Amino acid sequence: MTTDVFELPHDPERLEIAYQTARKTGTVAVFAEALEADYARQPDNLLLAAWHYRLTYATVEIKRRIIAWRWAIPLALLNGLLFWGLSDTERFSVSLEHPLESGARYAFLPYLVLLWAPLAAVFVLLFLVLAGGGRWRRAALAAALPLALAGYVLLVYAQAGPRVFQEQYLNLAALHLPLAAWAGVGLYLLWGRRRVADRFAFLLKSLEVFLLGGLMAAAGGVFTGISMGLFEALGITPPDIVLRLFLAGGGGLIPVLAVAVIYDPTASPAEQSFAEGLNRLIALIMRLLLPLALVVLLIYLGLIPFNFRQPFLNRDVLIIYNIMLFAVVALLVAATPMTAPDAPTARWLRRGLLALAGMTLLVGLYALAAILYRTSVDRLTPNRLTFIGWNLINIGILVGLLVMHRRRGAAGWPLSFQQTFAVAMIPYVLWALVVVSVIPWLFPIDRQAAASLPPAIRQIVYDRPYPILLLCPGSPHIYQLAGSEKRWIKDIPTFEAQGFRWDDVHKVDCADLRAIPDGLPIPPDAGPPPTP
Repeated sequence: MTTDVFELPHDPERLEIAYQTARKTGTVAVFAEALEADYARQPDNLLLAAWHYRLTYATVEIKRRIIAWRWAIPLALLNGLLFWGLSDTERFSVSLEHPLESGARYAFLPYLVLLWAPLAAVFVLLFLVLAGGGRWRRAALAAALPLALAGYVLLVYAQAGPRVFQEQYLNLAALHLPLAAWAGVGLYLLWGRRRVADRFAFLLKSLEVFLLGGLMAAAGGVFTGISMGLFEALGITPPDIVLRLFLAGGGGLIPVLAVAVIYDPTASPAEQSFAEGLNRLIALIMRLLLPLALVVLLIYLGLIPFNFRQPFLNRDVLIIYNIMLFAVVALLVAATPMTAPDAPTARWLRRGLLALAGMTLLVGLYALAAILYRTSVDRLTPNRLTFIGWNLINIGILVGLLVMHRRRGAAGWPLSFQQTFAVAMIPYVLWALVVVSVIPWLFPIDRQAAASLPPAIRQIVYDRPYPILLLCPGSPHIYQLAGSEKRWIKDIPTFEAQGFRWDDVHKVDCADLRAIPDGLPIPPDAGPPPTP
């Protein structure tokens, strides 16, 4: 952003006129950015100093916002009723169906788990349009993104291969559709706004909405628990429909109400209030947590040499590492100031954030090495592919943060942090779209090949991922299933050299195994395959 967008007059009366014009045209953030640039060049200019403190601290210029309850409450109630209806799992659940056996299906995931975020995004967009006088066509396009992705998931999840991969894909979709819904809202609010200030402000307000939503959910959970306890004390067992009204219906109120309380739909993201309210509390808490996070990471890095192989062997430890990466990125975003703080605070905050980013980068590389190792000794799965991508993105963000700071130096650190996180929104959203749209086609079942297999072996193909190894009881010979053929594995050294595991060997009926045509043995020059 260049500062010549505004050529600020250094005359009190004309500067006031320029400011009022900026307020009318919705460009106060641009005015403030230009003024801060002038003030940085001329810190001894009393007029610019007065305006600096006016824009930063004065409360007389902050217009008291009236929350548009007349739109928020009806829309929240409609969303809650929709959530309540979809929470009927007997009627609205995603079922996994055996692709090779008709009638073999079971309910796996409620529709509400997949659809809550896209539906909430629709009602949030309706609120923003109705309360802020926005554009319907833009809102419709923004709402179409998460809704189309949710419909796509329901249409293609059965294309994923074995049952375990279908389950992984649906779980991953449930985690990534909220990110797509958030991207839809961001698309609407940031349409035509390319400035770093707007994109970073959207990130901060998003964190504020998520935190308030979490507090509302906690309060609603306490209220529901107390209400159910009172019913139980009276010997009354509320029907399932009432319990769903409290949980799902009440949960449906939260997205719209949280946005209505936090976000002013009449102002751009950069023109929202950041000097008071929940945002100020979040920034304070994150900055207080910063020293604690540094101490924990320092201790952990010191202990890695003594427990080096834990994430390589223990899946749960690796999951914790990946959660930690996301948590640290969120902490870095929340602790980055919207405007430059005073010099002593800025110096220590900058050092703390850089130290946190550097140490987290080391842990991120360590976690990436662990997941790549587990993939190499086992197999690539939808879960592993997804988190390899997320590790690479988070590592890239941390590297970009350190490189950008090195280029800009200490003087421009808040802007370099903001630019890094503003750019990071793009790979976050793109990877979520890739995960949801591509994974079913990367892990398919060869249905045509499997259709010719005996029924018992078709079930193994559906239940287990590649590689599938077959053994006939009473026979020492092991075969790898390759499409519609079986490939004899010459001996144990060959078995181990291929990286096969004994956990992947399945005992099947000898007649079923003999019914599968022979393919090339492993290795190809092993000679004629024996009869099972």
